[in-house]
Amino acid sequence: MLVVNKCIAHPWQCDVMGHLTTRFYVGMFDDAAYHLLYEVFGWTINTEGKSKIGWADVRHVIEYKAEVSAGDILEIRAYLIKIGKTSFSARYEMVNIAKSEIAATLESICVLFDLEARKAISLSDEMIEIAKKYLET
Repeated sequence: MLVVNKCIAHPWQCDVMGHLTTRFYVGMFDDAAYHLLYEVFGWTINTEGKSKIGWADVRHVIEYKAEVSAGDILEIRAYLIKIGKTSFSARYEMVNIAKSEIAATLESICVLFDLEARKAISLSDEMIEIAKKYLET
């Protein structure tokens, strides 16, 4: 499992009930996804240059396991759970470090995407082999 983000729940990210609001869970997981893409594939938007290849999330399932309050220190860990022809599925765990508990999980499907044609494209054989190193069950 890779550590793909470290963050803190700031007071301004909390809702009127005093806990981290949904929009910021999603943002933290989104930041973690970019780190995962870099760790697994070495990908950044600048890596692909003129080829205009990117990624598109097509499914998210979030489970909120424990409340996150202002000041909580969070770490997001991730691993791949499936590799397909044009996509991979990943699981992210947001851990509240001070409380030693999983605060939330995200399972996502991310598709390799041609940014000019606006459609999914196949993962290369090389990408599939690289991704297999990050599979966990």
